[in-house]
Amino acid sequence: MKAELLSRIQDRSATIGVVGLGYVGLPLAMEFAKAGFHVIGYDVSDRVCKLLMRGESHIQDVPGAEVAAMLKDGRFEATTAESALGRCDAISIAVPTPLSKTRDPDMKYVQAATEAIARNAHPGMLAVLESTTYPGTTREVMQPKLEERGLTVGKDVFLAFSPERVDPGNPKYHTKNTPKVVGGITEACTEVAVALYSSCIDTVVPVSTTEAAELVKLLENTFRSVNIGLVNEMAIVCDKLGVNVWEVIDAAATKPFGFMKFTPGPGIGGHCIPLDPHYLAWKMRTLNYKTRFIDLASEINSEMPALVVEKVTVALNDDRKAVNGSRVLVVGVAYKKDIDDIRESPALDVIRLLEERGAEVVHHDPFIPRFRDDDHDGGASEHRERIGVELTAAELGKADAVVIVTDHSQIDFQQIVDDANLVIDTRNATARASRGRARIVSLAASPKLSVAPPPGSAARPRTAVG
Repeated sequence: MKAELLSRIQDRSATIGVVGLGYVGLPLAMEFAKAGFHVIGYDVSDRVCKLLMRGESHIQDVPGAEVAAMLKDGRFEATTAESALGRCDAISIAVPTPLSKTRDPDMKYVQAATEAIARNAHPGMLAVLESTTYPGTTREVMQPKLEERGLTVGKDVFLAFSPERVDPGNPKYHTKNTPKVVGGITEACTEVAVALYSSCIDTVVPVSTTEAAELVKLLENTFRSVNIGLVNEMAIVCDKLGVNVWEVIDAAATKPFGFMKFTPGPGIGGHCIPLDPHYLAWKMRTLNYKTRFIDLASEINSEMPALVVEKVTVALNDDRKAVNGSRVLVVGVAYKKDIDDIRESPALDVIRLLEERGAEVVHHDPFIPRFRDDDHDGGASEHRERIGVELTAAELGKADAVVIVTDHSQIDFQQIVDDANLVIDTRNATARASRGRARIVSLAASPKLSVAPPPGSAARPRTAVG
């Protein structure tokens, strides 16, 4: 079975399936198609499949023209028909792995995908899980389902894990040139999976087990979460000391060794950093171990939206205004700059907390002109559609406060400084703007005078004025 599958991969006669056609699955499907395979994209969303079959794309990093070209060449099809998986020689699973309200792994999408593949499994098939999950998932969840069909993993069918490494909006690194880690249940599984991904990915990195591959992704994003937590705490420290945190970080970054630059912000977002470390923490709790770094970083990062709202509250108070009844313009709702992804965005928490205090909140985001609250919180909120406002002098002028949450390149921050009255800048986005009408409040305080207070004095600036 292994030799036959390797031969089909080599001569491109293998049919490749991709389960889940989102931010991870669709770019991967396009790479397989461009490498010469026929690709079957399977998704439970009828809307997504119909859109793709019209040659259009719902993913910013995949141009519609690319999808249309693969359709025209007969190398790609999108379907909601589960039976199509039976035609596949290899299948990659790229489905969501959210957390429950108690921050435990919610495996329903992985389980549903596994059961769909198992129902259509046949000898000579390779299945690869790409969805981020806790160590042991591939062996404990997927392998038993396949072997219930009477198929022996490593002999009749092959099973591996290969963590997705997608950075939406990254102009330099994309699916093809980002190294791919692969770990199989057996050596034969690893060999087949490496051959598959080597057909369309520049660099493939094999590891010894599926557990090692699963842990790689968790380490990567736990590293980022902990370091972001560190600089977010440093922002709080700088605020209390009256020091400009951005100046401190930029100066530290001049050290050519032993320092890696991270920057603070209003919180963390996206599907990976806010969620992935909790998969590892959950797994360790089952082994009676407490992951202290992970828990502390999560606590600090999750408190940043509340810190931003407190900044807004104090800044408005200095203008003799209450949050209740004030009009607040939130600039940027995507979780990071220059993308249209709002998943786990800290802007959503900032908006919610401001509204809980009675503020009238509007938003502007060139990538997200409108969104629904319930699309991003599991249906917990009302079915409310938020329609963005244009970034005009009139809109900026009538806002009691402008809160910069996401520093998109398309946004004219000089205009904001010129036309707004009060700006709370959580991204240091206005640092290069020349002085305008607006009073600028930074995430961390910068003293009005660079003179130390007398010994024993507790005096320091009440607000962070840039």
